[in-house]
Amino acid sequence: MRHDMDGLGTREVVSPHGEGQPPPFALPGYLAVKADPELIGPDGRYFATLEQALRASIADAAQRLDAARKMPAGPGQEAWERDMEIHRLGNRLRALRRYGLDLCLGRMVGADGGDPVYVGRLGITDATGARLLIDWRSPAAEPFFGATHADPMGLASRRRYRWDHGGISDYWDEVFTPGGFKAAAALDDQSAFIASLAGSRGDRMRDVLGTIQADQDAIIRAGSEGALVVDGGPGTGKTVVALHRTAYLLYSDPRLGHQRGGVLFVGPHRPYLDYVSDVLPSLGEEGVQTATLADLVPEGAHAPAEPDPRVARLKSSVGMVEAIEPAVALYEQLPVGRTLIETPWGEVVLTARDWQEAFNAVDPGASHNEAREAIRDSLLAILGDQLDELDGDEQDGDEDDGGTGWDGAEEAFDAYGGGAATPDGAARQWLATSRGLARAVDRVWPVLEPTDVVADLWGLPAYLARCAPWLQPAEVELLHRADARAWTTADLPLLDAARRRIGDPEASARRRRRAVTAAAERQRMNEVVDQLIATDDSEMHVMSMLRGQDLRAALADDDAGSADPDLLAGPFAHVVVDEAQELTDAQWQMLLARCPSRSLTIVGDRAQARHGFTETWGERLARVGFDRIALAPLSVNYRTPREIMEVAEREIHGAIPDANVPTSIRSTGLPVRRGTASEAAGVLTDWLEKAADGSACVIPAAGKAPAGIPADPRIRSLTPELVKGLEFDLVVLVDPADFGTGVEGYVDRYVAMTRATRELVVLTGS
Repeated sequence: MRHDMDGLGTREVVSPHGEGQPPPFALPGYLAVKADPELIGPDGRYFATLEQALRASIADAAQRLDAARKMPAGPGQEAWERDMEIHRLGNRLRALRRYGLDLCLGRMVGADGGDPVYVGRLGITDATGARLLIDWRSPAAEPFFGATHADPMGLASRRRYRWDHGGISDYWDEVFTPGGFKAAAALDDQSAFIASLAGSRGDRMRDVLGTIQADQDAIIRAGSEGALVVDGGPGTGKTVVALHRTAYLLYSDPRLGHQRGGVLFVGPHRPYLDYVSDVLPSLGEEGVQTATLADLVPEGAHAPAEPDPRVARLKSSVGMVEAIEPAVALYEQLPVGRTLIETPWGEVVLTARDWQEAFNAVDPGASHNEAREAIRDSLLAILGDQLDELDGDEQDGDEDDGGTGWDGAEEAFDAYGGGAATPDGAARQWLATSRGLARAVDRVWPVLEPTDVVADLWGLPAYLARCAPWLQPAEVELLHRADARAWTTADLPLLDAARRRIGDPEASARRRRRAVTAAAERQRMNEVVDQLIATDDSEMHVMSMLRGQDLRAALADDDAGSADPDLLAGPFAHVVVDEAQELTDAQWQMLLARCPSRSLTIVGDRAQARHGFTETWGERLARVGFDRIALAPLSVNYRTPREIMEVAEREIHGAIPDANVPTSIRSTGLPVRRGTASEAAGVLTDWLEKAADGSACVIPAAGKAPAGIPADPRIRSLTPELVKGLEFDLVVLVDPADFGTGVEGYVDRYVAMTRATRELVVLTGS
């Protein structure tokens, strides 16, 4: 049964089910006991009802989306509400068509003996309004994820489904009360989760919504006020929590919606973002902005790491970011004397008081270049008033020109390239293009380029010393470089701060061009409307409706020629940052600048900080500008087998004796294998032959993989730094001793080892 997808993709709502089993069950033969009609018959009848409701929901969502797209945009708030409705309906329609019956995660039965309640990715009702699926993010669904034997949360039993190509290939039951489940089925309360952990890994994070654990769910549903730190070691599900918390907050907290700025999700590197790219869309959230820190600044695209750790340390401080303010302030100097401006009508004067009045016209939050425009506009008004006074004086003393006082002035204006205009309009237009006024403003408040200001800090030692007086002379010399624009990642926080403080130097020019274009467009549309009305010979005179100003405005495009906004500039209502233990104080300023509310989800592990993390989270975050901080620890390692974790724990304790290493709950029975680097190709070739699916990663020192590695899309070669946040069935470490001897080396080995979900092979030498 295939539906028309209206450009949103195609999807079978129901896949073929197992022989003799109700749809959509497709249980394999070895699970015959679970195919008992007494166990799955009620579910089969439920899914038949859900299938009908899904058909109706898809048709309804498609119809409403089509109607919303055809609605006129309207002005202001109406246009925004229309766009948001199109966005919401589009997301819902994509989810309905992508999953079909797979929307259902499982069911729960209350201890009161009521009917089962089915939980899904979305909420679904039937034609009568009866709820068939409750959204996983709703309060009513919380027991499905949060119930434990210690706290059943009112449940008697819970069932989770495993879906495979549109059919249920397995399911698991959990019982919380003695009479919670009477039939013989799989009653291991961890079986669904453990089975999911044993599954193969691919190049995208697997769908784990149906197996979220109680400790993870509690953090996902925590409030959005202040900063919530999710602290946990490898395999504790930090990334799972971060992604699902993002979707939950967008659903549960309307303050975080698009009208308030939405959510920014920041990951450590591009392979990580590629790995998790499917998760949020699968949860119905496609409007979240995702980025690395380097993506936040245009220069970050090609910026390498800072090679000198001493330079990196100096540039990582909040103080260095704050040096941008005095660096820009040196270009914002209030004149103390008089400024003379020659005009065709006489000399006008700007006094110190006039300049002060113009400076006072600047909005406190305006960027440097925006403020320049405000100062210029204020000066135009002041000088225009002076020219009006000159005009009045000439009218009092000149009776030969008919009392206008403008005969000679108009000739002078024409000589300067002016044209037909009223005397007052001519003077003010001339002032707007006056080179003398432009030079006067340039001397006091010049147009700046953010990159020029930062480059001057590294290229002019005296300038840096003045803007950062706490630096020692040797430190100033260390920061000096011949190529001041050879940007590294350490420069990005300063470039970001400069861009925010200075603004886009072309923004005002673009605004003026847009205003001229929009005015011309409105004039053109007015002429078209007038012509249509004049030639309308219809009986109802329908064209007369175009006399309304709202309709005329709707026809004209006031955004003609506008540039796309910088979607990563913010402000955002909430920011989620993963692998946050690596952020420097300066990098934190980049995120805080984008989140004025200080509402963040901060995910990390102090033991995985490559450059050390001796403080507490509270101490680190308070120092960089946070005021409300809550800590949510995760202590269970769901991913890494005990056999691997025992080796990894010894490694990290060699550098950080008090590292908070999580407890593994899985065992594969496979010990860590060791050998020589020459065996790498053979190890991977053998794995490819035996493993029908899954993924492997070779992690060599300095990214130099051994020769002969099979060229297969299931095998990747990454540096220790780029495997953070990822997971693989097989991990092959090559010469891990060469990762380094300090904290960075120990952490890199610890991180690399704990990427493995099944098997770890350590190869050394030749």
